[in-house]
Amino acid sequence: MITRFAPSPTGWLHLGHAFSAITAHDRARAAGGRFLLRIEDTDRTRCRPDYEGAIHDDLGWLGLTWDGPVLRQSEDPTPYEDALTRLAGLGLTYPCRCTRGDIAAALSAPQEGVPLPGPYPGTCRDRLMTDRRPGDAIRLNLDRALSSLATPLPVFRESGLARAGVHQPDPARLAANHGDVVLARRDIGPAYHLTVVVDDARQKITEVTRGEDLFDATELHVLLQSLLGVPTPAYHHHRLIRDAAGRRLAKRDDARSLRHLRAEGATPQTIRALVFP
Repeated sequence: MITRFAPSPTGWLHLGHAFSAITAHDRARAAGGRFLLRIEDTDRTRCRPDYEGAIHDDLGWLGLTWDGPVLRQSEDPTPYEDALTRLAGLGLTYPCRCTRGDIAAALSAPQEGVPLPGPYPGTCRDRLMTDRRPGDAIRLNLDRALSSLATPLPVFRESGLARAGVHQPDPARLAANHGDVVLARRDIGPAYHLTVVVDDARQKITEVTRGEDLFDATELHVLLQSLLGVPTPAYHHHRLIRDAAGRRLAKRDDARSLRHLRAEGATPQTIRALVFP
């Protein structure tokens, strides 16, 4: 078994991160497997060295150890560029220059009789990659991607208690939930849905451990895995740690950051007791 914890250094780790990291670490150790650390830092506009340093410090303080070197996405964009080139070579991508305002306007006033393809109205869908300009995003043509598959999408195995079992990705849900997703963002670089698939494959992850809020993204990731010819791992989507109002914890909530709790005298045992009541 090989699993991973893959935070972005865009804020301080909080109790939700601690729960996810401990869950992945303990599952790997119980199975005699490997626990890897990945720093998802492609968004250089929001990532900070002090946040990244705190990730290492907090995980060490919790008593978690990882195997092998840390993968930092920003160090080598080649694997993501290769994946984009492969998808473009299959005719499955197109450049998009729509702003959020353009998309919102199109979705609020669709052309009569024309169904909207998921969260994006398909405004740029007919553009060719050879027409890409600096600042354009790259989107996946979902309809074309689905029709290009020679076999049905593979099933994926889920071990999280809420949805434990075997799941079959559904094209209708893919269209409704994701549509023509962005694979590379304007002026920033490769987007999460692409990088997570590429990195899970190159790190040989056999079980993806992450929050249940990402369960719906798994169907999209299985599709990208099929298009790129990489294996589909098993998945373990765990519950989320929420505040008193039932909201998922966010990095902006400093009161529940590990940094803040440590300063107030919390111990690693305190943290485990909080997230594993």
